[in-house]
Amino acid sequence: MSERQTAEKRPFFAWVLVVLIFILALGGIISGPMLFLSPDGHLMQWTVDQLAGSPFPDYLIPGIILFLFIGVWPLIVGLGLARKMWGAIDRLNPFKNYWWAWTSSLVVGIILLIWIITETLLLGYISFLQPLMAAWGLLILLLALLPAVRRYYRNPE
Repeated sequence: MSERQTAEKRPFFAWVLVVLIFILALGGIISGPMLFLSPDGHLMQWTVDQLAGSPFPDYLIPGIILFLFIGVWPLIVGLGLARKMWGAIDRLNPFKNYWWAWTSSLVVGIILLIWIITETLLLGYISFLQPLMAAWGLLILLLALLPAVRRYYRNPE
């Protein structure tokens, strides 16, 4: 990142994006292990019967996926957005004009939407959290795409 970018004041909506991603990560880091450590679902007060119609016999694999893709990955992205750290990851970024964590914030929003849409298709509507998480994913995408946020995370030419 250039000196201009590190000294530039972070836009309000960039802060909101960081906070939303950290809250999402916290939820995944807490609930993922609650599922894979108790695959029968008892720590979440669920039953494996609720998985009828899904490809999973218990909550082990969904818990691992939740932990990694809704917990750990957003935590890494949130840290990258907040601190503009781990520039080495930028080598994997397909959008070289933007900081890797900005690109990855789009991926976080897409992963969350895929997760919640797949859950709803497999299990049906089971909780108010499904539309809330869908809105959360869309909000992450919209915030990341705001011009001020994109400008802040733009790499120097």
